Amino acid sequence: NSLQGYELETNEYFTVEVKERQDGSKFAELVLRRALDRENEQILHLVLTALDGGDPPRSGTAQLWINVTDANDNPPVFAQDRYRVSLREDTPPGSTVLNVSASDADAGTNAHITYGFGETPAKVLQKFIVDAETGMITLQEAMDFEETQGYTLLVEARDGGGLVAHCEVELDVLDVNDNVPEITILSLSSPVPEDAPPGTVVALLNVDDADSGENGQVSCELSGEAPLSIVASSGGSYKVLVLAKALDREEAAFHELVLRAIDGGDPARTGTARIRVTVLDANDNAPVFSQAEYTVRVPEDVPVGSILVTVTATDADEGLYGHVKYS
Repeated sequence: NSLQGYELETNEYFTVEVKERQDGSKFAELVLRRALDRENEQILHLVLTALDGGDPPRSGTAQLWINVTDANDNPPVFAQDRYRVSLREDTPPGSTVLNVSASDADAGTNAHITYGFGETPAKVLQKFIVDAETGMITLQEAMDFEETQGYTLLVEARDGGGLVAHCEVELDVLDVNDNVPEITILSLSSPVPEDAPPGTVVALLNVDDADSGENGQVSCELSGEAPLSIVASSGGSYKVLVLAKALDREEAAFHELVLRAIDGGDPARTGTARIRVTVLDANDNAPVFSQAEYTVRVPEDVPVGSILVTVTATDADEGLYGHVKYS
């Protein structure tokens, strides 16, 4: 009629082993036969029964409540392995780039996640900062599309037990029309002879815009009162000024020209350059008398050596070309 053994409610984690002391009394040991998982079951409720050997047998029961404490067996998990975001290059510092998030199936400190950057170049770390508690990535410095068109950020999430997860943030920098077209005068032929034939190259220019797409597509125009025109070279990046018609120094000794380069942005940006072309004189003008015919009445007794008349002629040219001799 004394205690004969123990029985444990059927379960998948524990078994009971009956052992006997030296005095013949029996006792039970609860033995774990399979690893626990707190994330599946945090509390186990079992019934242990003690049986005697009487007829009929009698029994007693005990309630076993097993609290499963957490072990750091789960690393953090990001909502996405890879994030992609686009920002205009004129986005002001202090703006939010993206908010990354990770979760951890553990509990307590093992589930507390802090965020930071993984192996990232120092130059990139100057541009961005991540909030350790929220995972919010913020822009620290202004970006420049012409300097860098994109960034790759390696973000890590670390739990209180030291387990780490990583994700990548691909950031594309979007170009804005923040660069004025630049005009470079590669060569300038000045002065230009006034008898130079039409089609003569006067200046060779290079027009460049550091922006991309339509923001970097440039058209050029020429303004100013001058018989000059502008055409694109075969390469497309060079611009050539040519004579549209013959020059006339007597009409204009020099020409002030303004070259305007306009990009395709909205709003468009305009670059300007000034060109001064001096016209070199050619002997294209004959002397002209002040009168085509002079009539002089002279007494027959006029002394020898007397001045009868003074004739004058002018020449529109300059220098030696404009110096007049009489015969």
